[in-house]
Amino acid sequence: MPELSAEDQKLVTLARATMARTRSGEGAAVRDLDGRTYAASAVALDSLALTALEVCVAMAISSGATGLEAAVRLGGHDEPDLRAVRELGGDGVVVHVGDARGRLA
Repeated sequence: MPELSAEDQKLVTLARATMARTRSGEGAAVRDLDGRTYAASAVALDSLALTALEVCVAMAISSGATGLEAAVRLGGHDEPDLRAVRELGGDGVVVHVGDARGRLA
C-alpha cells in the first residue's frame, strides 16, 4: 500500500464508508482546492448512469469548487474514467485507485 498523507487517507475512509452505507461495489471521494471533501457511490438508473468519481466531481462543481487536489476510487471492475477529474483538476491531480476493501494499487 502506498504511503498516504492523512488527508488522502481520509479520502480512502470516506470512499469506504460510502460503499458500506450504500452497499455499492464502487465508491469515490475527492478533495477540492479549498480542502472540502465529497464522497459518493456510482449511480445506476435507467435514465442516468454515473461513476462514483463523476458524482463526486459533479458535487464539487455544484458546491463552487474551481479545482481538485486529490481523488480516490475504490472498487469497480474497470479502470476508472478520469475525464471529469482531469477536466476540473488538470493532469496534476493525484488519483489513488484501490479495491473495495481500500487496498490501493
